[in-house]
Amino acid sequence: MSAADQAAVMRDHPLRRWIRAYADSRLALAGLGLLVLIVAAAIAAPWLAPQNPYDLMQLDMLDGRLPPGSVSGDGELRYLLGTDAQGRDMLSAILYGLRISVVVGVAATLLALLVGMTLGLVAGYFGGRFDALLMRVVDIQLAFPSILTAMILLALFGQGIDKIIIALVASQWAYYARTTRSVAMVEADKAYIEAARLLGLSTLRIVFRHLLPNCLPPLMVVAALQVAAAIALEATLSFLGLGLPVTEPSLGLLIANGFQYLYSGRYWISLFPGLALLLTLLALNLVADQLRDVLNPRLRKS
Repeated sequence: MSAADQAAVMRDHPLRRWIRAYADSRLALAGLGLLVLIVAAAIAAPWLAPQNPYDLMQLDMLDGRLPPGSVSGDGELRYLLGTDAQGRDMLSAILYGLRISVVVGVAATLLALLVGMTLGLVAGYFGGRFDALLMRVVDIQLAFPSILTAMILLALFGQGIDKIIIALVASQWAYYARTTRSVAMVEADKAYIEAARLLGLSTLRIVFRHLLPNCLPPLMVVAALQVAAAIALEATLSFLGLGLPVTEPSLGLLIANGFQYLYSGRYWISLFPGLALLLTLLALNLVADQLRDVLNPRLRKS
């Protein structure tokens, strides 16, 4: 193959086409840039935060509930977003809380994707009694609101990052199982799968080498949406006091900490964590919406 032919193949590579299609939307690019900024700020929280909000040696109760722009009692620190009742710098608390929310959301999504995708592949490829049983379990699972399932499990397990991740996985895996199963059933009847069977390839190779890659595009869209759903669900549970403990507060718990001070005019304790949560969910939904249009051009607006 000549160099010109190789260059033409690279120009027509699916990944390049997807990148160009994604870049067609300025709103999606803005969402992606915002998401990258949020994730980078969460990762770099220990270096960006003016203080460690969970180090008791750095806190002063006399600095509690200071408005935005105030200076600490010793004049060493300026609280750009104010402080909460414990004297924690709100900017630092948001950066650390954002880190926990992102970790919980991504970890729960990846585990739920792994569980649901595996079960859906087996059900869609083999069918039979396992498929019928799995679909009945999925129907029962989806009949209950996700927050109700998570609340019941957290009432049994207690608080903690590992506990809430398990609760989120248990409330989300059914979405991936149903999506994977529906795509796998369509792909399993196509000619390339039948050709792989005739060539004598092993079942594992057919399922994971040939069937799975064709199931990934819709799963990527579902996963992007479910990351936002997991973060929102974790924030709701923490706001209700069922999620993370006070020693590992996420954005939801930060909002809950300031809720009782809203009527006294100290709005910043809840407002700024709420804005951080809103921007995170907005960025994830913008990215997922454009990703859906890129992976399924039929949904793209003319």
